Amino acid sequence: VQLQASGGGSVQPGGSLRLSCAASGFTLDQYSIGWFRQPPGKEREEIACSGSDGIKYDDSVKGRFTISIDDAKNTLYLQMNNLKPEVTAVYYCNAVDGPYDYWGHGTLVTVSS
Repeated sequence: VQLQASGGGSVQPGGSLRLSCAASGFTLDQYSIGWFRQPPGKEREEIACSGSDGIKYDDSVKGRFTISIDDAKNTLYLQMNNLKPEVTAVYYCNAVDGPYDYWGHGTLVTVSS
């Protein structure tokens, strides 16, 4: 059982990235899913989630980030547009269903000119 994250990297301000998180050993659409980030020197924070009560975004990313899931590929995505330097962080995907709580390894996103 694992979540395999990919898609991080370096990008200039205004650019886009898409993070992916491929699940194995379990079916993503049976879980509440989310993306978190941890900026340098700060706590991990949730920025997007999708569950039984719909999709929610942190105000800092609303309108620029989109969380989605491809059931056929059993993969979770975070499309990030119009990136700003302040979103530089390590990004983590998460899937939870009751006592089952799975995390992907972090993937670094750096936004700088």
